Amino acid sequence: MTARFTVLASGSSGNAALLEVNGFGLLVDCGLHSRFLSARLAAIGRSWERVHAAVLTHTHGDHWKDTCLADFRSRKVPLYAHPMHLNHLASAAQSFDPLRAAGYARTYADGETFTITTGLTATPVWVSHDSDPTFAFRFDYADADGLAWSVGYASDLGVASAELVAAFAGVDVLAVEYNHCERMERASTRPAFLVQRVLGDQGHLSNRQAAEFTRAVAARSGPGFPSHLVQLHLSRDCNHPFLAESAGRNALADLNPAAVVLTAKQDAPARSIELARRPDAAARTAAVPGAAGVAPFPPRPAPAHPVLPGFEIA
Repeated sequence: MTARFTVLASGSSGNAALLEVNGFGLLVDCGLHSRFLSARLAAIGRSWERVHAAVLTHTHGDHWKDTCLADFRSRKVPLYAHPMHLNHLASAAQSFDPLRAAGYARTYADGETFTITTGLTATPVWVSHDSDPTFAFRFDYADADGLAWSVGYASDLGVASAELVAAFAGVDVLAVEYNHCERMERASTRPAFLVQRVLGDQGHLSNRQAAEFTRAVAARSGPGFPSHLVQLHLSRDCNHPFLAESAGRNALADLNPAAVVLTAKQDAPARSIELARRPDAAARTAAVPGAAGVAPFPPRPAPAHPVLPGFEIA
C-alpha cells in the first residue's frame, strides 16, 4: 500500500491538498486556478491524471475555483460537498450546473462517514467559521488488518471544540490552521471589524489556540500520535512561520517531542508525508465523536459582522 499526504497550497489566496492511496488521488479543496493547481501537482511529480475525486470543506473563494469545477467535469472527477455548498455553487459558479448535470456532484452530511474509494473513508465534522457550514475532516484508511492510518484536516475554524478533539484522536497526521499571532493581529493596521472577525469565535485559530488544540489531540491520541503536525493557513500579515512552528513544537514537547512539524506555504507545496501502518499502531486511541464525556458543540451563532459570500481575508 502506497499513500501520502501533501498540502499543495495553504492561505487566504488559495487552499488545496492531495491525499493519495494506492494510485487514487483525493483533492481536499480546490482553491487555486486550475492552471496553478496543475503547476503545484507537477511540482510534486503528479498531474491531473492522479486526481480522482475532490471534497469541499466550505465555500469561501479561497477553497474553490470555477476553473477547477470545469476540469472536474471534463475529467469525470466527482466533487463531494454539503448540500448547502452545492446550493451556493449553483448561484456562484458558471461551471457547476454542467458538473451537476453530468452526475459528478455528490453530497455528504455532518458527522456521517462516507466512502471515497476502497478502504478510504471521510468523516465531516462541523466547525465554527463564518462560511456556514464549514467542515473539518477525518480521513481513515483501513485494510484487511484494520485501521492503517488517519489524517485530520481542519483549515478554517474559529474555535476548536471538544468534539473536534475527539474526532481527531489517534490521527497520524494532524493538519490544522495556525492562522495568526494575537499580538500581531491586534497591533496590525487592519480595519477594526476585520481584526474582531479574525479573533472571534467564527474567525480563525491563533497560534495559542491551535497549540492548545494540538496538545489536546495529542493527549487523547496515545504515545507517539500524531507523528506529524502540519500547520495550515498562516496569515501573511499577522503571523510568522517561526512563531507558528515554535507554538506547535512547544505544544508537543511533553507528549510527543519526536513529532515532525511542517508549516505549509501559500506559494509552494509542503513536503509530502508518507502514510503507512506503524508498528505501534495498536497504541493509538480512536475516540468516537459524540462519545460519553465529550462536550457538545457550542451553538451556531450568526456571524458578528457581515461577510460577503465567498469573501475571506486572514
